[in-house]
Amino acid sequence: MLCRVGEWFLRSGIQESNGGVARYYRSDLGKNARVSTEITGYAVSTLLYLAERTGNGNYSEAAIRAATFLTGVAWDSSLATFPFEHSANCDQPKPLAYFFDCGIIVRGLVAAWRATGGQTFLDTAVEAGASMIADFQASPVIHPILLLPHKQAVAYEPKWSASPGCYQLKSAMAWHDLFEETGEARFRLAYDAAVESALEAEPAFLPGSTDREKVMDRLHAYCYFLEGLLPYADRAECARALALGIDKTAKYLHEIAPSFARSDVYAQLLRARLYAAHVGSVPLDEASASCEAARAAEFQLGGTGLPACDGGFAFARRGGEMLPFVNPVSTAFCLQALALWSDYQNGTLNARRQALV
Repeated sequence: MLCRVGEWFLRSGIQESNGGVARYYRSDLGKNARVSTEITGYAVSTLLYLAERTGNGNYSEAAIRAATFLTGVAWDSSLATFPFEHSANCDQPKPLAYFFDCGIIVRGLVAAWRATGGQTFLDTAVEAGASMIADFQASPVIHPILLLPHKQAVAYEPKWSASPGCYQLKSAMAWHDLFEETGEARFRLAYDAAVESALEAEPAFLPGSTDREKVMDRLHAYCYFLEGLLPYADRAECARALALGIDKTAKYLHEIAPSFARSDVYAQLLRARLYAAHVGSVPLDEASASCEAARAAEFQLGGTGLPACDGGFAFARRGGEMLPFVNPVSTAFCLQALALWSDYQNGTLNARRQALV
């Protein structure tokens, strides 16, 4: 499984020649979506995870290309932020910066720093992390989107990605990563504030809609909240939120999946179970974990003869039909969840939080 996924990242064309990674591949149209700075950040972490697991230097090289794209091309030094998408032609995206995207990118750059010692990766991550505090963090919430160049907060919308919410804790975890690497208290304090805000906001996040497909989408985001708790999983309040959140996610997923299911939700839920069990916060429900692993594996594509598809994971299934989106983030989450599940079955689980994609 690792090799098939790794080959997809290296050979599918999802990573373009400049190092940037496309948001997804449209199998029905035969083309990539625009390069996404967020997805490139995820790709850095994923490729380094593959390199660590396999010892294959090709993954490290691809990760460094992606990280160098982020620091050398995507990073706007004059604004000290990462615009959310990148275009090399006249089809320019709207000038926005997302808190969530910036946090994922920072975590990718910190991973690159840990793996290579490249000072530019850490320096950019520190500057971006400080900018996230200055630009996005406003009591009592974190603004999700800013309009560039003046960094004005965009009016909130009902959809989860355009509103503040507990899901933002996954990206706020970048501050904790920076605190671990630099010892700077400002980053720990920012993460602490984000944890407090997320715990307060969590009860209102689910179901959040009467549309079952939108609830499934919100489960994906809700799992970001669970992942963002992991640095403090040994604290009673966070351990309790993890336990209740895992059960809540599983309930909604089981109810909605027959009509609409996202591969990343299966993978994120499985990862949350394994990480929480590894640190002793929540006992592992092995039967549920086994089922989630089997369901996630069903989304891996193969047998098409197309490098752009084979080995990657489909984003979602509606009814019995896979949707035509081969998604690098879905692929990354499923890869890691299934690798960790295999480790658990073999008695070798070492769910190192810093390696969480």
